[in-house]
Amino acid sequence: MKPRILVVDDEESIREFLQIMLRKEGYEVTTAEDGQRAFDLTKKKSFDLIISDLQMPNMTGIELLKNIKEQDPSMLFMMITAFGTTETAVDAMKMGAYDYITKPFKLDEVRINIAHALKSKNLESENRQLKRVLNKEYSFQNLVGNSEVMHKVFDLIQRVAQAPTNILVTGESGTGKEMVAKAIHFNGPLKNNAFIPVNCGAIPESLMESEMFGHKKGSFTGAVNEKTGLFEAANGGTLFLDEIGELPMSIQVKLLRAIQERKIRKVGGVDDTDIDVRIIAATNRDLQKMVHEGTFRQDLYYRLNVINIKSPSLRERGDDVIILANHFLEKYNEKLGKNITAITEEAMAILKKYNYPGNVRELENIIERTVALEAGSMILPESLPPFVNTTSGRKLASSHEIEIGDDGVDLDKIVGQIEKELLIKAIHASNGVKKRAAKLLNISFRSMRYRVEKYSLGSADDIDEEAV
Repeated sequence: MKPRILVVDDEESIREFLQIMLRKEGYEVTTAEDGQRAFDLTKKKSFDLIISDLQMPNMTGIELLKNIKEQDPSMLFMMITAFGTTETAVDAMKMGAYDYITKPFKLDEVRINIAHALKSKNLESENRQLKRVLNKEYSFQNLVGNSEVMHKVFDLIQRVAQAPTNILVTGESGTGKEMVAKAIHFNGPLKNNAFIPVNCGAIPESLMESEMFGHKKGSFTGAVNEKTGLFEAANGGTLFLDEIGELPMSIQVKLLRAIQERKIRKVGGVDDTDIDVRIIAATNRDLQKMVHEGTFRQDLYYRLNVINIKSPSLRERGDDVIILANHFLEKYNEKLGKNITAITEEAMAILKKYNYPGNVRELENIIERTVALEAGSMILPESLPPFVNTTSGRKLASSHEIEIGDDGVDLDKIVGQIEKELLIKAIHASNGVKKRAAKLLNISFRSMRYRVEKYSLGSADDIDEEAV
């Protein structure tokens, strides 16, 4: 649908001028001769943007703005002001107006300001929509993604969750294998019972048997009390054995017995205890290779690997990087008390190109770090860690470094690249506030807004009172 714009001005020539110009730009335009007429129209029809003069009979632009915001706080509103009344227009912005345009009009600036306003509104709408759907379409028990490989994982989880079968989750480090295990547990019949995770590589071999199966009081030096083991704690629920490939051979034998006989015996004990535990194991190692090498028991491997679920690497997941990055941005905005509105297209392009040897865990770490350190309202390319942003800190080419061959050079392209990089540096140095960035570059805010739009560097509506 065409964006709907309401133009409000008591001068017929102004209304007609804006109506003709905006219709040529592809907008649906309605006009009103005063504030009261405009307010009545908003009760009958919805608009994406209202452009109103400040001084009008019956109801002023300020009064119209106040009434509109009481009716719909999200309505996009722009003021028309004559030279010498910009102070009143700034007051209007403090009341919720998005921006103002000055008479006499400069066509390019009017077009860019309106396009930018509508783009900003669309971005806000998309972000709200993203928040609503993240936990529906793109997530499954905290597993986030919309790629084909993740939909296969979601489907497999749903099918195996209802059966008490042992499962082996494989995949590189950082791919979310524990998330897969939790999704299986909490979407199955055992969801109200215990989910006990244990990292097999983090427990010393000398303590492994006691941790797994418990011990009797006095069974060894230091055993001053009887201890409940992990199997007993997980009885009736799920025991998640992460990094199962790190399990010593001596414990593999005892684990096999516990799985086969559904019984455990505490260290120092003589009686067996019946257990009913679902085992979900996970590893980033090649267990089949370990079986051939004799470092992992074949019979235990087959007991654990009844059903195999591969947790895909982030490199296999395509545009899931975008969904995950926005998910983590939302998560750490809330956790760290920040209000970063978006990741710019350039920054997102850099995130998409990165290889992620640490997979989803590394992406989350990158976003958490960036959100924690970012003082502006958007994540820019230079906000990202240097190891991700390979262009970070790159020196601008000086004229003597550029060779002019027989075919010449593309001067506009070179100048544009330098201009863009200086804009990014100024925006970053000013913590994303475009008024301050404009001052750093000794250009007007209007000129700054034009360049921000030209190079798609994000929002140009960050205005602080000091800068104004």
